[in-house]
This record gives sequence, C-alpha cells and structure tokens, in this order.
Amino acid sequence: MEYKQISMMSYTIARGEWKKNKDIVELCRFTKELGLDAIDWITTYDTEPKEVRRICDDFGIKTICYTFFTDINFPDKKSRQPGLNNIEKGIEIALILGTDKIMLPLTGKPGLTRDESRRNCIEGLKDAILIAQKYNVAITLEHFPQHTAPFIISSDMDEAIKEIPDLKITYDPGNMVTGGEDPVEGYTKSKNYIAHTHFKDWVLDDVNGRIGADGKHYKAALTGEGILDYPAIVKIMSEDNYKGYINFEYEGSEYTPEEAMIKGVKYLKNLFETIK
Repeated sequence: MEYKQISMMSYTIARGEWKKNKDIVELCRFTKELGLDAIDWITTYDTEPKEVRRICDDFGIKTICYTFFTDINFPDKKSRQPGLNNIEKGIEIALILGTDKIMLPLTGKPGLTRDESRRNCIEGLKDAILIAQKYNVAITLEHFPQHTAPFIISSDMDEAIKEIPDLKITYDPGNMVTGGEDPVEGYTKSKNYIAHTHFKDWVLDDVNGRIGADGKHYKAALTGEGILDYPAIVKIMSEDNYKGYINFEYEGSEYTPEEAMIKGVKYLKNLFETIK
C-alpha cells in the first residue's frame, strides 16, 4: 500500500479549535503540509460547495468522498421521502465537489431493534440507489459504532447487498470491532464491495467508553495505540491490492486533532512501508 492512499477526514479536524472558526483554506493547507492530496468532506461547513471545490482545486486536492447524515429509518415510504430528498441533494453536492462517492452513516432509533432499523433502511436504500444511478454516483455504507445501528458488521452489510447489489461499503475496522467481529475476517468477507476505508482505534474502558453492540465499552484512541491489530489489517488489504483511499479518523481527546493527524499519518506511512 502507498502513503498517498491516506486521505484527510474533515471530521477529525472539525472536532477541535478549527470548528470554532471554520477555514477551508487552512484545512486544505494543513492537508498539503501532511503530504496528502485527498479529502473526505463531512458536510461543507456552511460553505458553498463550489467555493470548497475552488479552494481544493487551488491546492491540488481532490475530494474522494462526500459524507452526510440522513434519516431513512422509517417503516413507510412517505416518512422516508425527506431523507431520500436529502440524499439527492447530497449527491448533487458530491458532483460539485468532484467525487463519485457519497457515504451514509445510518443510525438506529429508540424503540427499534437493529433488525427493524436495518429493514427500514434497506427499503429506503432501494429507492436511494435508483437516485444515485441517475447521477452515476456510488452510495457507500459505513460500519457504524452505535450499538443500535443497523449496519455494524459484515453480515449486516450482506443483508443490504443481497437486495441491492450496487451498494458499496466504507470499511471501518474500528467500528466493526464494536460489533464483535474480527476486522481482518470482516474485510475478507466484504472486500468485493469495499470502495472506501476509515481507520480509527479504541481502548476498552468500562467507565468512560461507549457501549458497543458486543456489550464492551470503547474509548477512542489514536490509530496504532489501541486494541486493533493494524499490521494485520494493512497486510490483508495489501495482499488484496486495495486501491482506494483510507481516511485517518480520530475521535479521542489525548491529542489535538492536528497532533493526532501528524502522529497518525506518520504511523500509517511507516506501517505501509513495512508491509508491502
């Protein structure tokens, strides 16, 4: 795998001081300082998409995915329609930004089982994929760490892909772990549908951690400093000749987002050079 496959995830930087004074130019400048040439935009932070695209182009940075939340977790089509309208709007923004992929982090709801939420979302995704096909844009689903989320492990994804073969996956080994699945096995099971990747890490913490679907409690850590076996994950991806980008994601508080990006990119660069 190559260093250039690492991409900036705007969400990581937006969790820090940058969020108080949003500056797309500064984010792009920092991205270039890290030696990266790609960004996954998690919304456009109240900035017109055309302006975000202009700034990215000025820095020679490409948008490789556009990520946003939407709600299609309803049992009837009428209730899902506003969420579908939002998906179409997001697809239009993605095209302005210059990417052919969107990512949907789909969440669970109080009072619904994971199976019920998954069923609702699959029905909504059947309509969403038709919208995406009109624009020639791929929809990717993320393994999501909420314990009630409809899509956490590979078998959840399988249910959707069985009915909607054109769906793609954003592989998130960190989130997959919270569902009790080995991420190396999860990659192998889903590799034919993986179009994008997030790398994050956790430590187990029964006091301060969030509960996973497996009943354990997880606290965010820097990639390479937690419980995930990233050498094994990178090895299987390298053997599979994975060609997509990998977002470096950090949700912890031990480092500032900028410090985390610097340390994390260095760690991944060294890891990629070691495992070829």
